[in-house]
Parts: sequence; C-alpha cells; structure tokens
Amino acid sequence: METRTSGMASRSRPHSGYVATFFRCIAMIRSPRPGSRSSDSRTAESLAGRGRMVKSPSRGRIDKRQAILDAAFTVFARRGYENACVREIAEEAGVAKPTVYHHLRDKENLFRQAIEAAADTAMAENLAVAEQLRAPGDDLRAALEDTAYRMLQVCCGERARALRWLTYAQVGGFPDLIAAVQDRTQGRLGEALADRLARLSLAGRLRPCDPALAAEQLLSLLTGPMEARTRLGTRTVPAAETRAVARAAVDTFLRAYGPAA
Repeated sequence: METRTSGMASRSRPHSGYVATFFRCIAMIRSPRPGSRSSDSRTAESLAGRGRMVKSPSRGRIDKRQAILDAAFTVFARRGYENACVREIAEEAGVAKPTVYHHLRDKENLFRQAIEAAADTAMAENLAVAEQLRAPGDDLRAALEDTAYRMLQVCCGERARALRWLTYAQVGGFPDLIAAVQDRTQGRLGEALADRLARLSLAGRLRPCDPALAAEQLLSLLTGPMEARTRLGTRTVPAAETRAVARAAVDTFLRAYGPAA
C-alpha cells in the first residue's frame, strides 16, 4: 500500500504545476486591470439598468394618463361636457380610444379627473407665486404687488377660466366638484398665503393679526374686482388694468394690516 501510494503521489506531482498555473490565470482574469471596472460594478450597473427598464412601463403609464387628462380638459373646454366625445379626446391625446377607457374607465370619471388635474395645476402655479413672499426683500409693498399681479395672471389665464366655466356649467351633474376645485385653488392657496403673512407679522413687517383672515381678505380684494372686470371670464383684461387692480388691493390691505407708524 505504501509503495502504491507513493507511486500515485509521484505520478500526480507533474500535474501540480498545471493546476497552479490554471488558478493563477483565473485570478488574473478576475482581478480588474488599472482603470477598468470590476465585474461587481458592471453587475451593479446592469442591475440598475434593469431597474430602469422595469420602471419605464410605469413611468410611461403615468405620462400617458396625464396626456389623456390634458387632452380631455382641452376638449371639454372646447366642446363642453355634453358635446365632447371620447374619440375626439383620444385623437387629441394621440392614443387609441380603448386606451382612454383603460386608464379612466368612462366619460364621467374622465371629466372628474380632468377637472381635478387642471385645478391641481392652477394650485401649483399659485403656490409657486406665493413662495416668493418667504423672502420679500426690503420693499414689502413692491413684493406684495408683484405677488398679487402674478396671482391675478393665473386666475385670469385660459386654464383657470375654462376650469370655472366647466365647473359651474356641470354643477348639477357634479355638485361635489365645486368643493374639490375650491379646495385645490382657493383653500390651499389661502393656507400658503396665511403662512407667509404670519411670518411677516412675527417679523414686525405686518401688525399682529389672524393670518388666515388676512389671507382671505387679500384674496377677496384681488378676485372680486377681477370677476367683475372680466365679466365672469368673458373679457380679457389688459395687463395695465390687472396691475392697477393688484396695486389697489395691496394698498387697501396694507392700510388694514401694515405696521403701525
């Protein structure tokens, strides 16, 4: 047994060099060259790429749904609810008619979602305007006038006018939409504006006040005259006239809420 074992060991020795060389080659292949990316990094990038590929259908679905809602609002504003048809909305969105039904179910739900999406857009535009009052600068009156003017531009824009027309015209069939639109456009804007006015009051730039009431009154000073001047959205008000309304509203507001002399 000893002789056989030693013989087997002696016969196996010539292959040991080949084995060692084989593993050295494997190590050289697996070790990254200077400036090259490791297999782990390439794998991570590959997985990340796969993750992006997995997310893209969801992203595409969201984009397509938004395109349908935008197209629906355009067609509803042009035709009215009763005369608008899903086929025309599909053509406006550049999708097939069954795709509209797949995303939004039916015409009633499509109208509701389109109105709420348009209200969200108007709200976002106004919130961005109110944001500038976080840092109004040294001239508070000028900052308030500019904010007021830009809010009126949003309020009197084509989207906002169509939003009001459609909401009021369909109040019988969609009575809850009035509250939904007002909450998105007036309610949240009032809350944001109240927050900015409260900060100004704490800083001594406005007198102590109820900021929610102050915000409500400032918005009323802006929207009230514009509703009359636009004749409920049927007349385009020139920029100079819009600025005059903004200046008058801010002047009245500061007479009530400006810091005591």
